[in-house]
Amino acid sequence: MIDFRTEPARYRHWKLSFAGPVATLAMDVDEGGGLAPGYELKLNSYDLGVDIELYDAVQRLRFEHPEVRSVIITSAKERVFCAGANIRMLGLSSHPFKVNFCKFTNETRNAIEDATRGSGQFYLSAVGGSCAGGGYELALATDYILMADDGSTSVSLPELPLLAVLPGTGGLTRLVDKRGVRRDRADFFCTTEEGIRGKRAVDWRLVDEVVPRTRLAEAAMEKALELAARSDRPSNANGIPLLPLARDIAPDTITYDHLKIELDRGSACANFTIRGPAHPVPDRIEDIHRSGCGFWPLAIARELDDAILHLRFNEEAIRTWIFRTDGDPRMVAKYDDLLLANQYDWLAREIVLYLKRTLKRLDVTSRSLIALIEPGSCFAGSLLELALAADRSYMLRGAREGDELTPPNISLTGMNFGPLPMCNGLTRIGSRFLAEPDKGVNLRGRIGEAMDAEMAEELGLVTFAPDDLDWDDEVRVAIEERAAFSGDALTGMEASLRFAGPETMESKIFARLSAWQNWIFQRPNAVGEKGALKLYGTGRRPEFDPRRV
Repeated sequence: MIDFRTEPARYRHWKLSFAGPVATLAMDVDEGGGLAPGYELKLNSYDLGVDIELYDAVQRLRFEHPEVRSVIITSAKERVFCAGANIRMLGLSSHPFKVNFCKFTNETRNAIEDATRGSGQFYLSAVGGSCAGGGYELALATDYILMADDGSTSVSLPELPLLAVLPGTGGLTRLVDKRGVRRDRADFFCTTEEGIRGKRAVDWRLVDEVVPRTRLAEAAMEKALELAARSDRPSNANGIPLLPLARDIAPDTITYDHLKIELDRGSACANFTIRGPAHPVPDRIEDIHRSGCGFWPLAIARELDDAILHLRFNEEAIRTWIFRTDGDPRMVAKYDDLLLANQYDWLAREIVLYLKRTLKRLDVTSRSLIALIEPGSCFAGSLLELALAADRSYMLRGAREGDELTPPNISLTGMNFGPLPMCNGLTRIGSRFLAEPDKGVNLRGRIGEAMDAEMAEELGLVTFAPDDLDWDDEVRVAIEERAAFSGDALTGMEASLRFAGPETMESKIFARLSAWQNWIFQRPNAVGEKGALKLYGTGRRPEFDPRRV
């Protein structure tokens, strides 16, 4: 089982150090520390275990170190920055693992960019030595790239000529969309093995600055301090320790403090039940800080984040995720209001950004998502986003016969109108009403209103609102249909339908890149017995089918 929970004391591949407002994340990969047997992580090449630690470090820098305003990513090894994803690991991995690995590394690099944009915690890279493939893609995720000008240090994306695959972590998109590299130059760069160095790398916008190797560390610190001066992060605040996440895994259940998942293997379903807040909303922002990682919105973001990753990698056969909630929607709304009223507090901001990233992780997960809104539910504000993210939502009209619980209602908060956008840059309500934008705008006037199933269906906030007589059959048919369809076709359909509207760099990476990489990872030119990925390092040349499909 792959476990995404870790902490700095357990890191094998990264060294974290601090100098006032600047932190340094030095990559020092343990060659023998692979997540699975059969390969060595030479030349700072990485596997999923290396990236799990990186993701954890990025999270901790945001929550545990408010004083850190800039982060330098560099290498602790001589003459190599990072050789990218370990090729032997990729060659030994199953197709689903390769695709999920690329998705997770993309999400981690997006979290780095989100720290720069949203948290005022600027990332920069100090590149000394070979920086190839996924290593350069890691540098591309930072806001500024410094490179040693020593005649040997270079940047490259050699996946196409060497492996017959694509850079798997957004490299192509970041070249042209983020760094504005000219298309013809990008074409040359991505089809040459040896990479580009020195002044040409700067002229082509592949890096921002080159300095003598002897000045690399000094120049990186100077730039980091310059960037830190622009940040609004507090210099004297206490961080929030991200304590170990409590989780119990049984054969068919996964239990956290606020989330329980029951696996129905017969119908290939994961039944999520998210429990709303059990304690009244704190009165003051200081109470949020005292609550630490036990503060309900932060706790639920951490638990849902871990659950999504666990199910992606460890439960491939579970193809439909069903979301229920349990609690008082008014309390959820009050927690949302507290966070929004204190959006200029660094911790409140980080919690909202974490909720945003977790919901985005749900959006791009290749599972069917269904929300069931029943009596006792608390689909309000930030939890209503789960229903808005679902491929379908069902809300019971009225009460169940003999049930003492009152009929369900949903309610909107300010969280539904901006703080939690999808990767297309729109809110889920904005994406929902793309053809009728006035509907989404008018819904702002209903913030705080308790809406029953009839009203929710009329306003377009749920898909169906069956009564008690039809509920069981409609839900059963929806779940059984999902289990009967092709998983490949469902993945393609859902990804195409979820992100209507504008295309952003992020949506291109998760839609266009993920689709192409998914396909290329199955093609004989890459993974066949004579394919480039299989033969890499053997001394034998791959044999390609020359037809363009």
